[in-house]
Parts: sequence; structure tokens; C-alpha cells
Amino acid sequence: MKKIILLALVAITLASCSTSKTMGEQYPAMYEEKPMSIAIMPPINQTTHAEAKDFFYTTLYLPLCEKGYYVYSPYLTMEMYQQESAYDAEMFLDKDLSMFQKVLGADAAMFTIIKDWRRNNVGGRLYVDVEYILRSTKTGQTLYQREGQISVDTSINGGGGGFGALVGLIATAINTAATDKVVAGRKCNAFVLSDLPAGKYSKMYEADMKSPAGKPLVKATVK
Repeated sequence: MKKIILLALVAITLASCSTSKTMGEQYPAMYEEKPMSIAIMPPINQTTHAEAKDFFYTTLYLPLCEKGYYVYSPYLTMEMYQQESAYDAEMFLDKDLSMFQKVLGADAAMFTIIKDWRRNNVGGRLYVDVEYILRSTKTGQTLYQREGQISVDTSINGGGGGFGALVGLIATAINTAATDKVVAGRKCNAFVLSDLPAGKYSKMYEADMKSPAGKPLVKATVK
């Protein structure tokens, strides 16, 4: 009986362990469709901070370009989104995206969902939780999906205890309050999109297919 229980526990343990995947295995549609151009959709903001949407929107352009994609300027596309009633991206998250292919010529649309965006001034932390979803404008399928829960450490060491610790606590509160929301957004992008397969304009294009893929949910504390 004990042997049967032991074998059952071993089987359960092995089943619960996730096997490592390559980029090609985790994101097969990226390598099949080979998108070259991306339109950044206005972020879907699920937090109480209304300004998070506009701040985060501006941080997505550069990391996608650095990954080797042609990215339509957020400033130019925003006007089109507003005219076409596409500013509320949640209306298109599960809908037909062919209009973005016809109007812009984009191969894919990057959606982001801001789930958490808050700061702890005393503790010296900025918390950001964002999910990234890249969908094809041609087939509608999801090409890439990953979520990042990033804690940005803004604490400052005042040196020693007593008065030094008090100075550090005050400095941390000021530094956290003053840290631009854009900084937190950039750090979140850097961690999450590091797992995005490289585009045509990158020297890593199709060379990263056999590289190890990261987890669908990444958690990190960064300075």
C-alpha cells in the first residue's frame, strides 16, 4: 500500500513539473506568420489610476523597435484610434483586426492590460502588473502572450541606524513619489518583452527559435 502511495506521489510530482520549452515551441505562430510590423493599441487600464494608460502607452514603442519590428508611431496612430473609436482597445481584444491591416498595413497589434499600478512610498516600491497580447491582424490568432509582475525598488539607504535610518526612510519616500511612472513601465517592458521572438530587422531573426523560452508569468524586483 505504501509503495502504491509513493508511486502515486512521484507521478503527481513529475506531472506538476513543467518541461522547458524553446521559443519556437512556446510561440510557434510567431515563426509561422513572421510579422514584420506592429501597431500598438492603447493600453487597457484595469486600475484606478487613469493616467497609467497614457503613460504606459508611450513606453512600448522603443522596446518593440529594438526587438527588430517596424512599429507605427504611437503619436500618429493615436489620432486614428480616436477618429475610429478605437481608443478603448478592449472592444477589439477578441474582435476582427483586419481594419488595422487595411488602414495601417500592420501585421500584428500589440494589446496590453494594466492590472496593477501602485506605489508604496514608505516601503520604496512601485508595483506594476501588465499582460501583453500580440494578435495577428490577418488570422486573428494570438501570436504572443505573457504577463509581468514587476516590483521597482526605489529605496535609498541612509547609512546606519538612528538618524541615518530616518534620513533613508524620508529619502526613499521622496524618491518613490518622484519616480516617473514611465520608468516602471520601461522596466516592466524590458523584462517581459525580452522573451518576444526577434523581428526581421534584428540580427537574431529566426536565430532564437531554439533558445529557451521564459515562463508565461514573470515576476521580478528591479532597481
